[in-house]
Amino acid sequence: MKKIIFTITALLIGGFSIAQKGYEYKFKVKGAESDSVAYLANFYGNKQYYNDTAVVNAKGEFVFKSKSEKKPGGIYSVVMQDKKSIFQFVVAEDEVAMETAKPDLTGNMKIKKSEENRVFYEYMKKMNQLQPAVQQLVQQRDATEDKDLKKELKKKIEDQTAEADEWRDAFFEKHDGMFITKVLKASKDPEIPEEVKNDADSTAQYRYYRKNFFKFVDLSDDRLIRTPVLHNKIDYYITKLTPQVPDSVCAAAKHIIDRTSGDSSLIFKYVVQHVTNVYEKSKMMGMDAVFVCMAEEYYMEGKAFWLDSTQFESIADHYTKRKRQVVGVKAENLILPTPEGEWTSMYDIEKDYTILVFWDPKCGHCKRELPKLKKFHDEWNDEVAVYSVSTSLHNEDWEKFIEEKELHNFINVSDNPDINKEAATFIQSKITTYNSLNFRDYWDIYSTPQLYVLDKDKKIIAKRLGAEQLDDFISQHKKQSGTKNEGDVIQMEIVPEE
Repeated sequence: MKKIIFTITALLIGGFSIAQKGYEYKFKVKGAESDSVAYLANFYGNKQYYNDTAVVNAKGEFVFKSKSEKKPGGIYSVVMQDKKSIFQFVVAEDEVAMETAKPDLTGNMKIKKSEENRVFYEYMKKMNQLQPAVQQLVQQRDATEDKDLKKELKKKIEDQTAEADEWRDAFFEKHDGMFITKVLKASKDPEIPEEVKNDADSTAQYRYYRKNFFKFVDLSDDRLIRTPVLHNKIDYYITKLTPQVPDSVCAAAKHIIDRTSGDSSLIFKYVVQHVTNVYEKSKMMGMDAVFVCMAEEYYMEGKAFWLDSTQFESIADHYTKRKRQVVGVKAENLILPTPEGEWTSMYDIEKDYTILVFWDPKCGHCKRELPKLKKFHDEWNDEVAVYSVSTSLHNEDWEKFIEEKELHNFINVSDNPDINKEAATFIQSKITTYNSLNFRDYWDIYSTPQLYVLDKDKKIIAKRLGAEQLDDFISQHKKQSGTKNEGDVIQMEIVPEE
Protein backbone atom coordinates (compact mmCIF):
# COMPACT_ATOMS: atom_id res chain seq x y z
CA MET A 1 0.00 0.00 0.00
CA LYS A 2 1.14 3.54 -0.70
CA LYS A 3 1.43 5.89 2.24
CA ILE A 4 -0.96 8.84 2.09
CA ILE A 5 0.94 12.12 1.77
CA PHE A 6 -1.71 14.42 3.19
CA THR A 7 -2.79 15.11 6.79
CA ILE A 8 -6.19 13.97 7.95
CA THR A 9 -7.74 15.40 11.08
CA ALA A 10 -9.90 12.32 11.53
CA LEU A 11 -11.45 11.63 14.91
CA LEU A 12 -10.74 7.93 15.12
CA ILE A 13 -10.12 4.88 12.90
CA GLY A 14 -10.46 1.10 13.48
CA GLY A 15 -10.96 -2.26 11.81
CA PHE A 16 -11.60 -5.97 12.18
CA SER A 17 -12.62 -8.82 9.88
CA ILE A 18 -16.09 -10.29 10.49
CA ALA A 19 -18.29 -12.43 8.22
CA GLN A 20 -16.92 -13.52 4.87
CA LYS A 21 -19.82 -12.11 2.85
CA GLY A 22 -18.49 -9.14 0.92
CA TYR A 23 -19.41 -5.49 1.37
CA GLU A 24 -20.94 -2.50 -0.39
CA TYR A 25 -20.33 1.08 0.75
CA LYS A 26 -22.36 3.62 -1.27
CA PHE A 27 -21.74 7.36 -1.15
CA LYS A 28 -23.10 10.48 -2.78
CA VAL A 29 -21.22 13.77 -2.56
CA LYS A 30 -23.04 16.75 -4.09
CA GLY A 31 -20.55 19.02 -5.76
CA ALA A 32 -18.05 16.25 -6.48
CA GLU A 33 -16.49 16.39 -9.91
CA SER A 34 -17.72 13.78 -12.40
CA ASP A 35 -15.16 11.09 -13.31
CA SER A 36 -12.92 12.12 -10.41
CA VAL A 37 -11.40 9.51 -8.09
CA ALA A 38 -12.45 8.91 -4.49
CA TYR A 39 -9.97 7.18 -2.20
CA LEU A 40 -10.62 4.87 0.71
CA ALA A 41 -7.96 5.10 3.43
CA ASN A 42 -7.23 3.41 6.74
CA PHE A 43 -4.97 4.04 9.71
CA TYR A 44 -2.37 1.65 11.01
CA GLY A 45 -0.87 3.10 14.16
CA ASN A 46 -0.13 6.77 13.53
CA LYS A 47 0.08 6.46 9.74
CA GLN A 48 -2.59 6.34 7.07
CA TYR A 49 -2.62 4.28 3.90
CA TYR A 50 -4.57 4.13 0.68
CA ASN A 51 -6.90 1.16 0.77
CA ASP A 52 -9.13 1.32 -2.28
CA THR A 53 -10.39 3.65 -5.06
CA ALA A 54 -13.70 4.35 -6.80
CA VAL A 55 -14.80 6.58 -9.72
CA VAL A 56 -17.38 9.31 -9.08
CA ASN A 57 -20.27 9.45 -11.59
CA ALA A 58 -22.13 12.52 -12.87
CA LYS A 59 -24.50 12.47 -9.85
CA GLY A 60 -21.61 12.47 -7.37
CA GLU A 61 -22.12 8.79 -6.57
CA PHE A 62 -19.41 6.18 -6.04
CA VAL A 63 -19.19 2.73 -4.49
CA PHE A 64 -16.54 0.62 -2.78
CA LYS A 65 -17.57 -3.02 -2.95
CA SER A 66 -16.56 -6.67 -3.12
CA LYS A 67 -18.62 -9.83 -3.38
CA SER A 68 -16.24 -12.00 -1.42
CA GLU A 69 -13.50 -10.05 0.38
CA LYS A 70 -14.01 -8.31 3.70
CA LYS A 71 -12.64 -4.93 4.73
CA PRO A 72 -11.44 -4.84 8.33
CA GLY A 73 -14.13 -3.05 10.31
CA GLY A 74 -13.56 0.40 11.77
CA ILE A 75 -13.70 4.06 10.84
CA TYR A 76 -12.32 4.71 7.38
CA SER A 77 -11.58 7.96 5.60
CA VAL A 78 -13.07 8.84 2.24
CA VAL A 79 -10.77 11.28 0.48
CA MET A 80 -11.94 13.09 -2.61
CA GLN A 81 -9.58 13.74 -5.49
CA ASP A 82 -8.67 17.26 -4.30
CA LYS A 83 -7.21 15.61 -1.13
CA LYS A 84 -8.86 18.36 0.95
CA SER A 85 -12.45 17.09 1.01
CA ILE A 86 -12.53 14.29 3.57
CA PHE A 87 -15.06 12.52 5.77
CA GLN A 88 -15.13 9.39 7.89
CA PHE A 89 -17.49 6.46 8.11
CA VAL A 90 -17.85 3.37 10.27
CA VAL A 91 -17.42 -0.10 8.82
CA ALA A 92 -19.24 -2.47 11.14
CA GLU A 93 -22.02 -3.59 8.81
CA ASP A 94 -21.86 -5.13 5.37
CA GLU A 95 -23.80 -2.32 3.76
CA VAL A 96 -23.40 1.43 4.23
CA ALA A 97 -25.15 4.25 2.37
CA MET A 98 -24.42 7.94 3.05
CA GLU A 99 -25.02 11.29 1.34
CA THR A 100 -23.41 14.69 1.88
CA ALA A 101 -22.54 17.90 0.06
CA LYS A 102 -19.56 20.18 -0.33
CA PRO A 103 -18.09 22.19 1.26
CA ASP A 104 -19.03 20.86 4.75
CA LEU A 105 -18.97 17.09 4.19
CA THR A 106 -19.31 16.24 7.88
CA GLY A 107 -21.92 18.86 8.74
CA ASN A 108 -24.10 18.00 5.72
CA MET A 109 -23.92 14.25 6.22
CA LYS A 110 -27.12 12.16 6.00
CA ILE A 111 -27.05 8.48 6.90
CA LYS A 112 -29.23 6.42 4.57
CA LYS A 113 -28.19 3.01 5.80
CA SER A 114 -26.00 2.09 8.82
CA GLU A 115 -26.87 2.34 12.51
CA GLU A 116 -23.20 2.59 13.50
CA ASN A 117 -22.74 5.64 11.30
CA ARG A 118 -25.93 7.24 12.57
CA VAL A 119 -24.57 6.98 16.12
CA PHE A 120 -21.10 8.14 15.05
CA TYR A 121 -22.39 11.31 13.39
CA GLU A 122 -24.81 12.02 16.23
CA TYR A 123 -21.82 11.98 18.59
CA MET A 124 -19.65 14.21 16.39
CA LYS A 125 -22.40 16.79 15.86
CA LYS A 126 -23.08 17.02 19.60
CA MET A 127 -19.40 17.40 20.42
CA ASN A 128 -19.09 20.07 17.73
CA GLN A 129 -21.81 22.00 19.57
CA LEU A 130 -20.43 21.59 23.09
CA GLN A 131 -16.68 22.01 22.60
CA PRO A 132 -16.59 25.47 20.92
CA ALA A 133 -18.60 26.96 23.79
CA VAL A 134 -16.12 25.65 26.35
CA GLN A 135 -13.15 26.79 24.27
CA GLN A 136 -14.61 30.29 24.03
CA LEU A 137 -14.96 30.46 27.81
CA VAL A 138 -11.37 29.30 28.24
CA GLN A 139 -10.14 32.04 25.90
CA GLN A 140 -12.13 34.65 27.85
CA ARG A 141 -10.74 33.40 31.16
CA ASP A 142 -7.16 33.50 29.89
CA ALA A 143 -7.58 36.99 28.43
CA THR A 144 -8.96 38.74 31.50
CA GLU A 145 -7.06 40.07 34.53
CA ASP A 146 -10.26 40.52 36.57
CA LYS A 147 -10.07 37.96 39.40
CA ASP A 148 -13.85 37.89 39.96
CA LEU A 149 -14.50 37.38 36.26
CA LYS A 150 -11.85 34.64 36.11
CA LYS A 151 -13.58 32.87 38.99
CA GLU A 152 -16.99 33.22 37.28
CA LEU A 153 -15.64 31.92 33.97
CA LYS A 154 -13.88 29.05 35.72
CA LYS A 155 -17.21 27.98 37.23
CA LYS A 156 -18.95 28.17 33.83
CA ILE A 157 -16.19 26.07 32.26
CA GLU A 158 -16.53 23.44 34.96
CA ASP A 159 -20.33 23.37 34.59
CA GLN A 160 -20.26 23.04 30.80
CA THR A 161 -17.51 20.44 30.94
CA ALA A 162 -19.55 18.46 33.45
CA GLU A 163 -22.59 18.76 31.16
CA ALA A 164 -20.58 17.45 28.22
CA ASP A 165 -19.18 14.58 30.29
CA GLU A 166 -22.65 13.68 31.56
CA TRP A 167 -24.07 13.64 28.02
CA ARG A 168 -21.13 11.58 26.74
CA ASP A 169 -21.42 8.98 29.52
CA ALA A 170 -25.18 8.63 28.96
CA PHE A 171 -24.54 8.33 25.22
CA PHE A 172 -21.99 5.55 25.77
CA GLU A 173 -24.36 3.69 28.08
CA LYS A 174 -27.23 3.99 25.60
CA HIS A 175 -25.14 2.58 22.77
CA ASP A 176 -23.12 0.10 24.77
CA GLY A 177 -22.02 -2.90 22.71
CA MET A 178 -21.60 -1.04 19.45
CA PHE A 179 -18.21 -0.91 17.83
CA ILE A 180 -18.25 2.88 17.51
CA THR A 181 -18.88 3.19 21.25
CA LYS A 182 -15.83 1.06 21.98
CA VAL A 183 -13.69 3.25 19.71
CA LEU A 184 -14.97 6.53 21.18
CA LYS A 185 -14.60 5.30 24.77
CA ALA A 186 -10.99 4.36 24.08
CA SER A 187 -10.11 8.05 23.83
CA LYS A 188 -11.58 8.79 27.26
CA ASP A 189 -9.19 9.59 30.10
CA PRO A 190 -9.67 8.13 33.59
CA GLU A 191 -11.43 10.47 36.03
CA ILE A 192 -9.56 11.04 39.29
CA PRO A 193 -11.78 10.56 42.40
CA GLU A 194 -12.00 13.38 44.94
CA GLU A 195 -10.33 11.30 47.65
CA VAL A 196 -7.31 10.88 45.38
CA LYS A 197 -7.26 14.60 44.57
CA ASN A 198 -7.25 15.35 48.30
CA ASP A 199 -4.54 12.81 49.11
CA ALA A 200 -1.58 14.37 50.92
CA ASP A 201 0.77 12.36 48.71
CA SER A 202 1.68 14.64 45.81
CA THR A 203 2.13 11.64 43.52
CA ALA A 204 -1.29 10.09 44.24
CA GLN A 205 -3.06 11.64 41.24
CA TYR A 206 -0.27 10.66 38.86
CA ARG A 207 -0.20 7.10 40.16
CA TYR A 208 -3.99 6.72 39.90
CA TYR A 209 -4.07 8.23 36.42
CA ARG A 210 -1.27 5.99 35.18
CA LYS A 211 -2.72 2.85 36.76
CA ASN A 212 -6.13 3.45 35.15
CA PHE A 213 -4.91 4.91 31.86
CA PHE A 214 -6.17 1.96 29.80
CA LYS A 215 -9.38 1.52 31.80
CA PHE A 216 -11.58 2.26 28.78
CA VAL A 217 -9.38 0.61 26.16
CA ASP A 218 -10.04 -3.00 25.20
CA LEU A 219 -6.51 -4.05 24.27
CA SER A 220 -7.75 -7.56 23.49
CA ASP A 221 -9.71 -6.20 20.50
CA ASP A 222 -7.43 -6.10 17.45
CA ARG A 223 -9.79 -3.72 15.64
CA LEU A 224 -8.25 -0.87 17.61
CA ILE A 225 -4.92 -1.35 15.83
CA ARG A 226 -6.31 0.75 12.99
CA THR A 227 -7.25 3.63 15.23
CA PRO A 228 -5.06 6.65 15.95
CA VAL A 229 -6.43 6.64 19.47
CA LEU A 230 -4.59 3.38 20.19
CA HIS A 231 -1.24 4.66 18.96
CA ASN A 232 -1.69 7.91 20.87
CA LYS A 233 -2.60 6.04 24.05
CA ILE A 234 0.37 3.69 23.80
CA ASP A 235 2.85 6.41 22.92
CA TYR A 236 1.66 8.77 25.68
CA TYR A 237 1.75 6.04 28.31
CA ILE A 238 5.24 4.91 27.32
CA THR A 239 6.90 8.28 26.69
CA LYS A 240 5.01 10.69 29.01
CA LEU A 241 3.63 8.66 31.91
CA THR A 242 6.61 6.33 32.29
CA PRO A 243 10.00 7.37 33.74
CA GLN A 244 12.47 7.24 30.87
CA VAL A 245 14.63 4.55 32.40
CA PRO A 246 15.06 1.25 30.49
CA ASP A 247 13.64 -0.99 33.22
CA SER A 248 10.58 1.24 33.62
CA VAL A 249 9.94 1.44 29.88
CA CYS A 250 10.24 -2.32 29.50
CA ALA A 251 7.83 -2.88 32.40
CA ALA A 252 5.37 -0.40 30.86
CA ALA A 253 5.52 -2.17 27.50
CA LYS A 254 4.92 -5.53 29.20
CA HIS A 255 1.94 -4.05 31.08
CA ILE A 256 0.32 -3.16 27.75
CA ILE A 257 1.28 -6.40 26.00
CA ASP A 258 -0.11 -8.54 28.82
CA ARG A 259 -3.52 -6.93 28.23
CA THR A 260 -3.64 -7.96 24.55
CA SER A 261 -5.32 -11.13 23.36
CA GLY A 262 -2.02 -13.01 23.06
CA ASP A 263 1.16 -13.58 21.11
CA SER A 264 -0.65 -13.83 17.78
CA SER A 265 -2.66 -10.61 18.08
CA LEU A 266 -2.07 -7.55 15.92
CA ILE A 267 -1.92 -5.23 18.93
CA PHE A 268 0.75 -7.46 20.48
CA LYS A 269 2.72 -7.16 17.24
CA TYR A 270 2.28 -3.40 17.04
CA VAL A 271 3.33 -2.69 20.63
CA VAL A 272 6.41 -4.92 20.38
CA GLN A 273 7.47 -3.34 17.09
CA HIS A 274 6.70 0.23 18.11
CA VAL A 275 8.50 0.18 21.46
CA THR A 276 11.46 -1.71 20.01
CA ASN A 277 11.87 0.68 17.08
CA VAL A 278 11.40 3.89 19.09
CA TYR A 279 14.04 3.06 21.68
CA GLU A 280 16.49 1.42 19.32
CA LYS A 281 16.70 4.84 17.64
CA SER A 282 16.54 6.88 20.85
CA LYS A 283 18.91 9.82 21.12
CA MET A 284 19.07 9.46 24.89
CA MET A 285 22.09 7.58 26.16
CA GLY A 286 21.42 4.09 27.45
CA MET A 287 17.86 3.79 26.16
CA ASP A 288 18.93 1.20 23.58
CA ALA A 289 18.70 -1.17 26.55
CA VAL A 290 14.96 -1.16 25.84
CA PHE A 291 15.69 -2.76 22.46
CA VAL A 292 17.72 -5.43 24.26
CA CYS A 293 15.00 -6.26 26.78
CA MET A 294 12.26 -6.31 24.11
CA ALA A 295 14.37 -8.55 21.88
CA GLU A 296 15.14 -10.84 24.79
CA GLU A 297 11.51 -11.07 25.95
CA TYR A 298 9.74 -11.39 22.59
CA TYR A 299 11.98 -11.76 19.52
CA MET A 300 14.46 -14.26 20.93
CA GLU A 301 11.62 -16.29 22.45
CA GLY A 302 10.15 -16.93 18.98
CA LYS A 303 7.08 -14.74 19.55
CA ALA A 304 7.69 -12.39 16.62
CA PHE A 305 5.47 -14.35 14.23
CA TRP A 306 5.72 -11.65 11.55
CA LEU A 307 9.45 -12.14 10.90
CA ASP A 308 10.92 -14.39 8.25
CA SER A 309 14.18 -16.25 8.93
CA THR A 310 16.37 -13.55 7.39
CA GLN A 311 14.75 -10.79 9.43
CA PHE A 312 15.01 -12.85 12.59
CA GLU A 313 18.71 -13.54 12.02
CA SER A 314 19.35 -9.83 11.54
CA ILE A 315 17.61 -8.92 14.80
CA ALA A 316 19.28 -11.79 16.65
CA ASP A 317 22.71 -10.62 15.51
CA HIS A 318 21.89 -7.04 16.46
CA TYR A 319 20.64 -8.18 19.88
CA THR A 320 23.74 -10.29 20.55
CA LYS A 321 26.03 -7.34 19.88
CA ARG A 322 23.92 -4.70 21.60
CA LYS A 323 23.51 -6.62 24.88
CA ARG A 324 27.29 -6.60 25.35
CA GLN A 325 27.38 -2.82 25.45
CA VAL A 326 24.27 -2.00 27.47
CA VAL A 327 24.83 0.62 30.15
CA GLY A 328 25.16 -1.25 33.44
CA VAL A 329 26.94 -4.39 32.21
CA LYS A 330 30.60 -5.12 32.88
CA ALA A 331 32.69 -4.51 29.79
CA GLU A 332 34.54 -7.42 28.24
CA ASN A 333 38.27 -7.18 28.89
CA LEU A 334 40.57 -6.07 26.10
CA ILE A 335 44.20 -7.21 25.91
CA LEU A 336 46.06 -5.63 23.01
CA PRO A 337 49.64 -4.49 22.34
CA THR A 338 51.03 -0.96 22.57
CA PRO A 339 53.21 0.50 19.79
CA GLU A 340 56.17 -0.96 21.69
CA GLY A 341 54.61 -4.44 21.52
CA GLU A 342 53.65 -4.65 25.21
CA TRP A 343 50.38 -6.53 25.67
CA THR A 344 48.20 -4.41 27.98
CA SER A 345 45.00 -5.43 29.75
CA MET A 346 42.22 -2.92 30.23
CA TYR A 347 41.29 -4.70 33.47
CA ASP A 348 44.68 -3.74 34.93
CA ILE A 349 43.70 -0.08 34.98
CA GLU A 350 43.16 1.03 38.58
CA LYS A 351 41.72 4.50 38.06
CA ASP A 352 38.17 5.40 39.13
CA TYR A 353 37.15 5.82 35.49
CA THR A 354 38.31 4.35 32.20
CA ILE A 355 37.51 5.97 28.88
CA LEU A 356 37.44 3.23 26.24
CA VAL A 357 37.64 4.76 22.80
CA PHE A 358 37.76 3.07 19.40
CA TRP A 359 39.09 5.29 16.64
CA ASP A 360 40.82 5.38 13.27
CA PRO A 361 43.72 7.77 12.50
CA LYS A 362 42.24 8.47 9.04
CA CYS A 363 38.76 9.23 10.40
CA GLY A 364 37.97 12.97 10.11
CA HIS A 365 35.70 12.99 13.16
CA CYS A 366 38.37 11.13 15.15
CA LYS A 367 40.94 13.79 14.26
CA ARG A 368 38.67 16.37 15.90
CA GLU A 369 37.61 14.28 18.90
CA LEU A 370 40.94 12.81 20.03
CA PRO A 371 42.55 16.20 20.82
CA LYS A 372 39.41 17.10 22.83
CA LEU A 373 39.74 13.79 24.67
CA LYS A 374 43.40 14.61 25.40
CA LYS A 375 42.41 17.96 26.91
CA PHE A 376 39.82 16.27 29.13
CA HIS A 377 42.30 13.59 30.17
CA ASP A 378 44.97 16.16 31.06
CA GLU A 379 42.48 17.75 33.48
CA TRP A 380 41.23 14.47 34.97
CA ASN A 381 44.48 12.48 34.83
CA ASP A 382 44.42 11.55 38.53
CA GLU A 383 41.05 9.81 38.26
CA VAL A 384 40.70 8.85 34.61
CA ALA A 385 42.64 6.60 32.23
CA VAL A 386 42.10 6.41 28.47
CA TYR A 387 42.30 2.95 26.87
CA SER A 388 42.66 4.01 23.26
CA VAL A 389 42.09 1.33 20.60
CA SER A 390 43.01 2.04 16.99
CA THR A 391 40.85 0.15 14.52
CA SER A 392 43.34 0.66 11.68
CA LEU A 393 45.65 -2.18 10.69
CA HIS A 394 48.12 0.34 9.25
CA ASN A 395 50.13 1.09 12.34
CA GLU A 396 52.34 3.68 10.68
CA ASP A 397 49.38 6.09 10.53
CA TRP A 398 48.44 5.18 14.09
CA GLU A 399 51.88 5.85 15.56
CA LYS A 400 52.27 9.04 13.53
CA PHE A 401 48.96 10.37 14.87
CA ILE A 402 49.97 9.58 18.46
CA GLU A 403 53.17 11.56 17.98
CA GLU A 404 51.55 14.51 16.24
CA LYS A 405 48.74 14.88 18.79
CA GLU A 406 50.93 14.01 21.81
CA LEU A 407 48.65 11.20 23.01
CA HIS A 408 51.41 9.47 25.00
CA ASN A 409 49.38 9.66 28.24
CA PHE A 410 46.75 7.40 26.69
CA ILE A 411 47.09 3.64 26.85
CA ASN A 412 47.40 3.26 23.09
CA VAL A 413 46.79 -0.24 21.75
CA SER A 414 45.95 -1.91 18.44
CA ASP A 415 46.40 -5.10 16.46
CA ASN A 416 48.09 -5.63 13.12
CA PRO A 417 48.12 -8.20 10.29
CA ASP A 418 51.07 -10.13 11.79
CA ILE A 419 49.30 -10.52 15.13
CA ASN A 420 46.10 -11.70 13.45
CA LYS A 421 48.02 -14.30 11.42
CA GLU A 422 49.25 -15.78 14.69
CA ALA A 423 45.98 -15.20 16.57
CA ALA A 424 45.54 -18.86 17.55
CA THR A 425 49.01 -18.97 19.12
CA PHE A 426 48.44 -15.80 21.17
CA ILE A 427 45.03 -17.00 22.34
CA GLN A 428 46.16 -20.53 23.24
CA SER A 429 49.09 -19.16 25.21
CA LYS A 430 46.64 -16.87 27.05
CA ILE A 431 48.55 -13.73 26.09
CA THR A 432 45.24 -12.33 24.86
CA THR A 433 41.66 -13.47 24.21
CA TYR A 434 39.59 -14.22 21.14
CA ASN A 435 37.24 -11.32 21.85
CA SER A 436 40.19 -8.95 22.21
CA LEU A 437 41.51 -9.77 18.74
CA ASN A 438 37.96 -9.83 17.41
CA PHE A 439 37.14 -6.45 18.98
CA ARG A 440 35.76 -4.85 15.80
CA ASP A 441 32.96 -7.39 15.59
CA TYR A 442 32.54 -7.97 19.32
CA TRP A 443 32.16 -4.24 20.04
CA ASP A 444 30.18 -3.69 16.81
CA ILE A 445 32.54 -1.00 15.51
CA TYR A 446 30.55 0.13 12.48
CA SER A 447 31.78 3.73 12.76
CA THR A 448 34.42 5.70 14.62
CA PRO A 449 35.00 7.17 17.06
CA GLN A 450 33.04 5.13 19.61
CA LEU A 451 33.50 6.08 23.24
CA TYR A 452 32.53 4.29 26.44
CA VAL A 453 32.91 5.38 30.05
CA LEU A 454 33.67 2.59 32.55
CA ASP A 455 33.70 2.82 36.32
CA LYS A 456 36.46 1.38 38.53
CA ASP A 457 34.89 -2.10 38.21
CA LYS A 458 34.83 -1.73 34.41
CA LYS A 459 31.06 -1.50 34.31
CA ILE A 460 29.76 0.58 31.40
CA ILE A 461 28.22 3.77 32.80
CA ALA A 462 28.05 5.84 29.60
CA LYS A 463 28.39 5.36 25.87
CA ARG A 464 28.37 7.23 22.56
CA LEU A 465 29.20 10.56 24.18
CA GLY A 466 31.32 13.29 22.65
CA ALA A 467 34.63 14.20 24.30
CA GLU A 468 33.21 17.61 25.25
CA GLN A 469 30.46 15.88 27.30
CA LEU A 470 32.85 13.88 29.47
CA ASP A 471 33.61 16.59 32.00
CA ASP A 472 29.91 17.16 32.69
CA PHE A 473 29.15 13.45 32.81
CA ILE A 474 31.99 12.52 35.20
CA SER A 475 31.10 15.45 37.45
CA GLN A 476 27.45 14.34 37.58
CA HIS A 477 28.41 10.73 38.19
CA LYS A 478 30.71 11.65 41.08
CA LYS A 479 27.92 13.66 42.70
CA GLN A 480 25.42 10.86 42.19
CA SER A 481 27.69 8.08 43.47
CA GLY A 482 26.67 6.97 46.93
CA THR A 483 23.23 8.59 46.74
CA LYS A 484 19.88 6.81 46.56
CA ASN A 485 19.90 7.50 42.81
CA GLU A 486 23.13 5.60 42.24
CA GLY A 487 22.70 3.23 39.33
CA ASP A 488 20.20 5.43 37.49
CA VAL A 489 21.03 6.32 33.91
CA ILE A 490 22.25 9.91 33.67
CA GLN A 491 20.14 11.48 30.94
CA MET A 492 22.46 12.79 28.25
CA GLU A 493 21.94 13.00 24.52
CA ILE A 494 24.20 10.77 22.48
CA VAL A 495 26.48 12.20 19.82
CA PRO A 496 25.00 11.69 16.33
CA GLU A 497 27.01 9.58 13.93
CA GLU A 498 28.78 11.32 11.08
